[in-house]
Amino acid sequence: MAWGVRRSLYSNVAGVGEGGFAGAAASVSHPVKQGLVQSFSVYIDTLLVCTATGVMILSTGAYNVLPEGRAPLVENLPGVEAGAGYTQAAIDTALPGPDFGSGIVAVAIFFFAFTSLMSYFYYGVTNTVYLTGSSRGVPARIVQAVVLLSAYLGTVHSTELVWQLGDIGYGFIAWFNMVAMALLLPVALRALRDYERQRKEGLDPVFDPAGAGIKGASFWESGDAPTRVARDRATRL
Repeated sequence: MAWGVRRSLYSNVAGVGEGGFAGAAASVSHPVKQGLVQSFSVYIDTLLVCTATGVMILSTGAYNVLPEGRAPLVENLPGVEAGAGYTQAAIDTALPGPDFGSGIVAVAIFFFAFTSLMSYFYYGVTNTVYLTGSSRGVPARIVQAVVLLSAYLGTVHSTELVWQLGDIGYGFIAWFNMVAMALLLPVALRALRDYERQRKEGLDPVFDPAGAGIKGASFWESGDAPTRVARDRATRL
């Protein structure tokens, strides 16, 4: 159970707050629009992709049930540890050719690792710009060095250590994010009610912080957001 919770958290980052960095870069007329898209991604990442992998493993019997300190309950793959080995074996049972599954899993892991590395680098740069006001200089170099060092360490250390460090890091930021979410809940509900009201009126929702009773939304109050959205729409047309 704990393994499944940890891995599902990595697949969709729900509740951790990572998605906010990428979502904030979207050009929308109302923040709730992007919020709904971010929420829907949880179903795509976990409910669809992860469930499909799990069903594939269970339906092919490519798994073990090895209680710690007790005799195996199910041992369909002797000597194979839980993880990517199960997926490889499941693919091998359905597709012809030796080690076909290992090749597919290797390609999938490559793209997963590459996109994850790029996203974490983007998050680091985003935070650096927010704190220093610039994407250049010593702070940016530090971010680059940390990303490169992390990539190197991930190749020379065991995956168990990497997952343990990741679990610890995610645990910390999840607690911070949940506190922030609790504090921002009234603001989020006001924005949602404003969005639903405009949809009921047959309008394409446009966010007005003052009209929604929200204070401190300086980006939206400055007029930069509506101007950017209008410009992007004109470009697409």
